[in-house]
Amino acid sequence: MNIIIAGDGEVGFHLAEALVHSNHDITIVDPHEELLKMVESHTDLMTLVGESNSVGVLKQAHVEKADLVISVLHDEKTNILTAILGKKLGAKTTIARVNTLENLSEENQKIYEELGIDLLISPEDIAGHEVIDLLEQPAAIEVYEISEGKFSIFLIRIEKDAPVTGKTLQEVAEYYGPLDFRAVVFHRGDETFLPTGNTVVQPGDLVYVITKPESSEKLMEMGGKETQEINNIMIVGGGRVGRVIAKRMESEMNIKLIERDKEHCLTLTNLLDDTLIIHGDARDINLIEEEGIENMDAFIAVTNNSETNILTCLHAKKFGVKKTIALVENLDYIEISQNMGIDAIVNKKLIAASHIIRYSMSDDITYFKYMSGINAEIAEVVANKGSAVVKKPIKDLKIPEGAIIGGIVRGKETFIALGDLQIQEGDKVVVIALPGVMPGLEKLFTKSVFGI
Repeated sequence: MNIIIAGDGEVGFHLAEALVHSNHDITIVDPHEELLKMVESHTDLMTLVGESNSVGVLKQAHVEKADLVISVLHDEKTNILTAILGKKLGAKTTIARVNTLENLSEENQKIYEELGIDLLISPEDIAGHEVIDLLEQPAAIEVYEISEGKFSIFLIRIEKDAPVTGKTLQEVAEYYGPLDFRAVVFHRGDETFLPTGNTVVQPGDLVYVITKPESSEKLMEMGGKETQEINNIMIVGGGRVGRVIAKRMESEMNIKLIERDKEHCLTLTNLLDDTLIIHGDARDINLIEEEGIENMDAFIAVTNNSETNILTCLHAKKFGVKKTIALVENLDYIEISQNMGIDAIVNKKLIAASHIIRYSMSDDITYFKYMSGINAEIAEVVANKGSAVVKKPIKDLKIPEGAIIGGIVRGKETFIALGDLQIQEGDKVVVIALPGVMPGLEKLFTKSVFGI
C-alpha cells in the first residue's frame, strides 16, 4: 500500500516504524525539518517537510496515489482538514485523530464520513475504555476481548503459590484434563517466548492466556489469583482519559478524582454527576491519606506525565491498594513499571497504532492488537477457501516460527486450538505472533502456499 502519515510526535513515527515492516511504501509529512532528517538517517522512510493540511504539500506527497492517509497530529483541526483534503484529492481511505470526545458521537461521525473521513480515532477514549475493561477483570494485567467477547486474552502474573507453579504445561493439561483456555505467550525476565508442552511455569512469569469467558475464574484460580471486588476508586488526572473512566463508572462505583488545575475541577463538576472532585496534587502523600487511599480498591493515574503516574501508583501500592493502573507514554518505561509492582500499564501510542494498522491490512484480518506488556501482536484472521490452513490439522501446519494459533471461532461455536483440530473455510482464527512474523502468517490464511 501507499501510505501517507501526518504526525508531529511519537504516534506518527511509531506507526511508520510498525508499518514499514509490512512492505508498505510510506511517506511521513511533518513540519519539523530537523526531526525528519533524524528519521531519514535511521530508516528507509520517505519524508516531506510541510503542513499536511496544505493542498500543495499533499500533492507533493502524491496523495492521488495513496491507499491510506493517516493524520495523527496533536491538533485535531489539522487532522480533520488533512483527512478531508486527502479524500478529495484522491486518497482511498483517510483516518483522523481527534481529541474532542463529542466528535465520536454517532451523529457527528456520520457528518465526517460524508465529508470523506473514514475513521475518527481518539487514543484517550480507547485508553479510558481499556482501563474500564481492567476494572471489570481486576486480577488481570491486560484484557483483550475478541470476536465480540467469544474469546478473551488475559495477561496474568503467576503467583508463588499458584497450583501450576513448577509444572510443565503438559503436566498441567494431564492433571486438569481438557481446559477451555491456553497459554500462548510467556514473558520471563527480559525474554519473550512462545511456550511448548515442556515449558515449566515459574513464579513471576507473565503469561498471556486465551480463554472462553466461562473459564476465566478457573484460569485465575490456577494462576493463584484471589477474587477481587472493585468498589472504591481513586483517579488521578481529570483529562480526557480520566473523564471517560469516571463518566462510565460513576454510577456503579464510588469514585474520587484528584485534579491539580482548579479551573478544570470546576469544569469536571459540570460534566460528572456522582464523582467527588478534589483539587490537589496526588503526589502529596498527606492529601491522598486524607482522602482515604487505604480504603481504595483501585488507583488509576492518568495524568499527562508518565513519571507522576508511576510515582503515585507506587505510593498507592504502599498503602495496600489492590489494583493500580498507570498511563505510561514512554515505551521504555512499560516493563520497568511492571517490574516495580504496578499492576497494569496503558499506552496511548500502542492503542492508536493497533486501531489504525488494522486499516493497512487485508479484509481477512478482522481484529488486530499490539500487546502492551510485551513485544507481540494478536490478530483474528479469516481462513479462506483453498488456503494452506484448511488443508491439514493444526499440528501438521508449517506455522512460521514465532507464531501460535490460540483459538477458532466457527459460527456460534468456539474452540481452543489443539493439534488435532482442523481449521475450516470461513473460520475466524485467533493468532499470536512475535514482531515481523504476522505478514508471513497472514499468507497461510489468504492463499494456498506450495508445499504446506
